[in-house]
Amino acid sequence: MTDVNKVVLAYSGGLDTSIILKWLKVSYGCEVVTFTADLGQGEELEPARRKAERLGVKSIFIEDLREEFARDFIFPMFRANAVYEGEYLLGTSIARPLIAKRLVEIADETGADAIAHGATGKGNDQVRFELGAYALRPGVRIIAPWREWDLGSRESLLAYAEEHGIPIERQSGNQSPYSMDANLMHASFEGNELEDPWVEPADAMWRMTRSPEEAPDRPARITLTFERGDVVAVDGEAMNPGEVMAALNRVGGAHGVGRIDIVENRYVGMKVRGCYETPGGTLLLRAHRAIESLTLDREVAHLKDELMPRYASLVYNGYWWSPERAALQTFIDETQRTVNGEVRLKLYKGNVLVTGRRSEADTLYRPDLATFEDDRGAYDQRDAEGFIRLNALRMRVAAATATAAASTAAREPGAS
Repeated sequence: MTDVNKVVLAYSGGLDTSIILKWLKVSYGCEVVTFTADLGQGEELEPARRKAERLGVKSIFIEDLREEFARDFIFPMFRANAVYEGEYLLGTSIARPLIAKRLVEIADETGADAIAHGATGKGNDQVRFELGAYALRPGVRIIAPWREWDLGSRESLLAYAEEHGIPIERQSGNQSPYSMDANLMHASFEGNELEDPWVEPADAMWRMTRSPEEAPDRPARITLTFERGDVVAVDGEAMNPGEVMAALNRVGGAHGVGRIDIVENRYVGMKVRGCYETPGGTLLLRAHRAIESLTLDREVAHLKDELMPRYASLVYNGYWWSPERAALQTFIDETQRTVNGEVRLKLYKGNVLVTGRRSEADTLYRPDLATFEDDRGAYDQRDAEGFIRLNALRMRVAAATATAAASTAAREPGAS
């Protein structure tokens, strides 16, 4: 362990990464550079700086990445309408490639020999961090303490902290008992009583959304303006991507939108129960599909839907920086050239309804074709007869063949 002189650690300031910081110094005898990302988790990050300083760190990086996160990661993913296993909107998954990117960039900037993270050996995040790092810096050295040390229990971590003078924040009634991740996209909760998938989550657990039962009795209505598949304005007010996500989180959360409780399949092989709240993302997905319903060709839309589960799995499993995700993104972004217009949503006690959609220049919706009224001159209904007969041809042939075979079998000797 003596060949590492400097390592960049993804540092939250919590107990686990503070122990990792000290462990790296003791076990590797190296200098530690800390990197803390502000991804919109809604927490004050200066305490992380102060704690790192108390632990002897000289190079401390605390960066506001909210706009980059929304612009270059969340928005491209929503152009694909990505949903993992039918429900999960990938709020944790999509943050990891950005963190990996900055880890290796800071390693280059500071001349570090390695990067380190605090993900455990049982979760997805170790895969996401490390696949991203290897894709961006093929020769990077990665240190994953949870796969190396013998601190396998909460008691052993606390004992190590006490032995090495690491400050321990005693849990108060205001601290969450769950394993949590929060960012501009969502908040997630795992562990504790949630490990029993039959136990209903306590309402006090949720932090971004109001209970639907306690949401306002009057619905909210908002209008989202899209350009090339991205929201550029909310209720007519121009916003950048980070501002869009913050605004949608506020209104969605106030009306109880975006809670899910699922059992998902981790990439490492196990099933795990997770609770997620994604208010802004839920609104964004519903509105994006609504504007695409007007502006995408049928076969393009269906092809996108066929590719979406593959795209979502790539994000979930940590392959954001892979060539196949980049290739899919190129196709997806090409389809978004015409995804322009407005969508109106109605929010009420956890529900989201699309109440209007329009696109001036790019709509493929033709009232004169769709109408139940007089459509002469736009559509000749007699054309449908030949269309149906041609499409029925293979089924008619199959049915006739089956009938002939049955008749032959009935005439054979011994048939009853």
